[in-house]
Amino acid sequence: MSIEVGSKVKGKVTGIKKFGAFVELPEGKSGLVHISEVADNYVENVEDHLTVGDDVEVKVLSIADDGKISLSIKKAKERPRRQKPAQKPAQKPAQKPEDFEKKLSNFLKDSEDKLTSIKRQTESRRGGRGARR
Repeated sequence: MSIEVGSKVKGKVTGIKKFGAFVELPEGKSGLVHISEVADNYVENVEDHLTVGDDVEVKVLSIADDGKISLSIKKAKERPRRQKPAQKPAQKPAQKPEDFEKKLSNFLKDSEDKLTSIKRQTESRRGGRGARR
């Protein structure tokens, strides 16, 4: 069984560091499971999740040109597929251009009326003492 990106393989934990765990793979190769790829939840200490000698299933994330193999335990786990959310009700068909034009003209008319009303109110307040009595 050759080690390829995306494949799942069995391995044995051979060493643990602060930044992750080294896993011995078939064919005498070894790779690193970074601390962020150990578990689905936050991992503060790798030793809380793994010990030297543990058999683990890992997924090969990448193989660098210099031969370094990046592994993931959390991506190797089979997760139940999520069901698709219920479909949203069908959207209304696009409005006809004349409907849009009509709405736009109504909006502009209402805006002009409101601006005129506001302008009248502010002008009457600016008059001060000499204004209407």
